[in-house]
Amino acid sequence: MYADSDIKNQTQAIVIGGSIAGLLAAQTLSRYFHQVIIIERDRLPNQPESRHGVPQSQHLHAFLKQGQNILEEIFPGFKGELTAAGAPLVDVTKDFQWFGWRGLHLQFSSDFTIHLCSRNLVEHLIRRRVEANPQVKFVRGIVTGLLTDSQENITGVKWRVIPDKEQETSNETEQAANLVVDASGRNSQTPKWLTAMGYVPPKETKINPFLGYATRWYEYKESLCPGVKGAMTLSQAPDKKRSAVWLVVEGNRLVITLAGIAKDYPPTDEAGFLEFAKSLRSQQIAPVGVPRYLDELIADAQPISPIYGYKNTENCRRHYEKLTKFPDGLIVMGDAFCCFNPVYGQGMTVAALEAVTLDQCLQKYVSQGANSIPMPGFSRTFHRKLSKTVDVPWMMATGEDFRWQSTEGGKQSFIERIMQSYSDQILLTGAENPEIHQLFIEVFHLVEPPTAFFHPHVVLTVAKRWLRDVFAHKSQPSPQRFPSFE
Repeated sequence: MYADSDIKNQTQAIVIGGSIAGLLAAQTLSRYFHQVIIIERDRLPNQPESRHGVPQSQHLHAFLKQGQNILEEIFPGFKGELTAAGAPLVDVTKDFQWFGWRGLHLQFSSDFTIHLCSRNLVEHLIRRRVEANPQVKFVRGIVTGLLTDSQENITGVKWRVIPDKEQETSNETEQAANLVVDASGRNSQTPKWLTAMGYVPPKETKINPFLGYATRWYEYKESLCPGVKGAMTLSQAPDKKRSAVWLVVEGNRLVITLAGIAKDYPPTDEAGFLEFAKSLRSQQIAPVGVPRYLDELIADAQPISPIYGYKNTENCRRHYEKLTKFPDGLIVMGDAFCCFNPVYGQGMTVAALEAVTLDQCLQKYVSQGANSIPMPGFSRTFHRKLSKTVDVPWMMATGEDFRWQSTEGGKQSFIERIMQSYSDQILLTGAENPEIHQLFIEVFHLVEPPTAFFHPHVVLTVAKRWLRDVFAHKSQPSPQRFPSFE
């Protein structure tokens, strides 16, 4: 995927933000720039630990198969490091139980395997690899602005060192760069910086489902729930607002997350947490042959953490790709470009996809013989390409959120509504058809595109199931977004 080729010797890039998106951007840039500097305001831990800048790290994270595949390409042996750290390798269709709109889905063996792990572990392993890269330098500080030349190209940043001791002070300094990457997250200052420079900031699309979740960590023992390593109970519009998911991760730990949409937030006190679990559409979290229920699991497992709450789940997309004027020498990535409702577990994988997009754009730039710094037109080209990269995960996340009438902001297009309705039928069919269920899992993990749902064989299978249900109920399908057959 990567090519060892500098755009120009002695060039330098700066990455604002040392989270997963910033780390992967830096690793990619190191193949094209002489030096890459990561400016991060947090004190970075030496172990897989939470830090202030990632408040959702205490919660369950899904590291999708596509993301794991990409990291194995960027860092050969990465999956082996996950294994060595104790992250269980599971067969998603066999070891993970879905309770969908139609009840428990079938469990069956497949070759669709992933590692179950915490976000802290993933970031730690990535950072350890990037720290070992001699072309990447980490500094602790806060970026306060951008530097420009007479042509309004971005030529670096203004920043302030964060001293090791609180009583120490530091002055603002300047750092030159041939390319600045803003990977600073949801609270990116780039729109304000652009406005101060006389540019029009990007328009934003915000979609807020008012979803909140609560998470607790436990010691894991095989006897707690034999036969599965994770389970999910889905919510169902218009009135079944509650959902849950649990996974076994490294360190023999069990993480349980309860979620409620449309402001039906789960409590963070012990009694309320348990009562919320009892109110789910189904508490069953194991195969019919070995019934096991979520409230039993919560009651029997030994907690090792408090109950953490989180409500900052608004989707926000900044449309940099639509700007007609944008300064060269600056690009925006990660949550600073597009952030998703984190409950769908796409964030780490999208960061990996964005690193691939950055590499493709830089490689194309080099292959065309360009070697000028700053790179004329590169920023606008990259943002247009990046927008296409996030289109599918954006549609998947916001499509789920649009099911609820209380969701605010944005509007689905006609094509998106059609796609969502058909995806509903895919999910219903997958409850009884292993082939369709595995295809759904592959699309969910971003391994296959949603267009795979429209293969003639898949369409025929879904249509047969739909017609069977219509005639079985002696009525037309429900006018709801998807029919309920409970």
